[in-house]
Amino acid sequence: MRRAIRGGDETAPPRQNGVPGGKGDGRAAERGDAAAAGADDDEAGCSPAEMQDEDNDPARRREIRSKYRDLINSVQQNREDMLSPTNNKLTDVLEEANKLFAEVRQAREAALDAQLLVLATDLGKEKASQLHAEGSAFDPSAFAEHLLSFMGLNRLEDEDEEEEGGGVSSGYLPQDAWQRVATRAQCCFRTAPSFHYMMGSFLAELPPPRQRVERQRKVPGREAKRIMPTQLRRMEESHQEATEKEVERILGYLQGYFNDDPTSPISYYEFVIDPTSFSRSVENIFHTSFLVRDGVARMYLDHDKLPCIAPVEEGEVEAGGTSSRQQCVISISPKSWKEIIEVFSISEPLIHPPSTQHTE
Repeated sequence: MRRAIRGGDETAPPRQNGVPGGKGDGRAAERGDAAAAGADDDEAGCSPAEMQDEDNDPARRREIRSKYRDLINSVQQNREDMLSPTNNKLTDVLEEANKLFAEVRQAREAALDAQLLVLATDLGKEKASQLHAEGSAFDPSAFAEHLLSFMGLNRLEDEDEEEEGGGVSSGYLPQDAWQRVATRAQCCFRTAPSFHYMMGSFLAELPPPRQRVERQRKVPGREAKRIMPTQLRRMEESHQEATEKEVERILGYLQGYFNDDPTSPISYYEFVIDPTSFSRSVENIFHTSFLVRDGVARMYLDHDKLPCIAPVEEGEVEAGGTSSRQQCVISISPKSWKEIIEVFSISEPLIHPPSTQHTE
């Protein structure tokens, strides 16, 4: 009876009544679970931190670069053997490069992979040019001619130009030429199914233009037509009158200084520069330009090649008339204004402001 019970209790859970046999079975089960958990952890692989440490391991990076350099040297040294159509060494090299590329993590390794790919591409091109099909070598010109014929090249439209020019006719390709090549070549590749728009194509026809309804503009009243131009005209007249008065006032200053001493030239800068105000100096230059434009004043250079200004008398006529007058643009800045005042030693303005009464 005891043997039967022991034999039947092999799959039963251990008793917890302090029997030694039960304790031994529990410890064995715990050890088995721990061993299984360790195996699962090993199968799960390394943690992300350990994988990152492996990617940044200098020794592993040097090993990858060394393998790439060995492949490159092998391709360069065994170039003639790899060009032979009887072996597949080039394929073996590409497979080895694909395995190494899975462990590429840095730019230097990617550059070596690109260098190896360039060498393999050149070898593949030369090897393809040596292929013989049906006893004849591959002719790129003949292949291009057959391809153009398959694409539907039309040479009839250009026969007249060929006869006149004596050159080779280029012909014309139909619009669906490349579509034919794509349809023929797609059976050689595994491609994804074509994409279709669920709501229709984006290349839809444009909607018909809407007729634009012109709105009637409000006609301004008679009062607006009469008042607005009058206001603008009055403003323009007021500005024009003020400018004319200022020009006449400056002409009076110029004639007065000239009549006091006709033999002494009047320096242009001393006449227009106001040492107390930069803006007044700019206004004086602006108003003085009207005197030269209207011919009531003239400018000339003295023996020091400095500009001078003098009034033109009523009976005096300039040689050549109005056509001999020349005008130029003068630029002045606060810095140059101060330099002129310092060089010419200008202490007070010759043209006083309109509000100042000048008495001699």
